[in-house]
Amino acid sequence: QVQLVESGGGLVQPGGSLRLSCAASGSIFRLNAMGWYRQAPGKQRELVASITSAGSTNYADSVKDRFTISRDNAKKTVHLQMNSLKPEDTAVYYCSANVRVSTSLRIMDYWGQGTQVTVSS
Repeated sequence: QVQLVESGGGLVQPGGSLRLSCAASGSIFRLNAMGWYRQAPGKQRELVASITSAGSTNYADSVKDRFTISRDNAKKTVHLQMNSLKPEDTAVYYCSANVRVSTSLRIMDYWGQGTQVTVSS
């Protein structure tokens, strides 16, 4: 019913930058909070950053002052600008969205397929 498609991952050297994007489509009545999570090998998935429909943001302590989350409500997209990347930022990054679905008006959470970010020299 709702699809989230991520793009922008890749390999970058320490200190470099990447910009992740996620586009939502499908049976969307209302797109509520959106966010980015990440999961490194052998670790649990963790919240990186989130943003409400009104633009309020929340960041994990480990990425504050380095990462910036933003969204375009008209285009149904969310972005994560990642600067000063560190090897410990290496993980699969997942987009998430809390959606009121147009077909049922139920509120449901959706996930993207994930995009790999590798920070290495």
